[in-house]
Amino acid sequence: MLNASYRTIKRRLQDESTSIESISNDAITAFQSQDRTSQVELALSILLGDFRKMGLAMTRKIFWDDPYRTTLDAVVTRVNGDLIQVDSTIFFAFSGGQESDAGSFGGYPVVKAEKRGLDIAYTLPHGHTLRVGDVATWQIDWARRYRLMRLHFAAEMVLQLVYRLRPGIERIGAHISQDKARIDFASDVSLLSLFAEIELTAVDLTKRDLPIVTDFSDVRAQRRFWKVDGFATMACGGTHPRSTGEIGAVKLKRKNRGKGKERIEITLAE
Repeated sequence: MLNASYRTIKRRLQDESTSIESISNDAITAFQSQDRTSQVELALSILLGDFRKMGLAMTRKIFWDDPYRTTLDAVVTRVNGDLIQVDSTIFFAFSGGQESDAGSFGGYPVVKAEKRGLDIAYTLPHGHTLRVGDVATWQIDWARRYRLMRLHFAAEMVLQLVYRLRPGIERIGAHISQDKARIDFASDVSLLSLFAEIELTAVDLTKRDLPIVTDFSDVRAQRRFWKVDGFATMACGGTHPRSTGEIGAVKLKRKNRGKGKERIEITLAE
């Protein structure tokens, strides 16, 4: 079991296309010379420590590679009470206004997910029994994830259209939940007059079913973007559908947040 866990970690590091020969030799020496209860932790310490010195993130964010994936086996790389970290994850942590996923790891419900630098830390219920080196399974709430994906892109589609119709307008806030998304703007003028054109253009984008391409703009810094040819390109580290056709019709609602502030709320028609 310990050897299997070590091989799993080594294989996944190699999957990152990074040369780790010196790391592997050090890890093997430590692994073989210590008592069995310390082996996995020592190997992980060397592997993860040297890997982070290269400036690379340890946690592989599979939700970027495959946002439609709902289960994944992962290795526990750190445990600090209720907090854990893993070598790979499909569980999105709150970022860029998009709420965290819901789900479980190793059968334990995830209480909280939070970014820590380029890694993600997860809070599990008090008393969980997971240890460093354990292999456990992620499971996410797909219905919630899919609505977050659709609403996230719907909100950014609306944002880009507002930018077109009101050049120079400033976005001052955003939030994407399972039920609705919102974007806040600095504006002394009501944005209600834009809604008809925004909704018509959104319908057209949906009907055209255009591919939504996502990728890294900076791998080392983990910065990402999405692009729809002929429409827009935007920096974003959220989860997105494969095409505009998955968004469907959207409904807009205006809210006045006080002097100089306008809010647009976005909901899905279905």
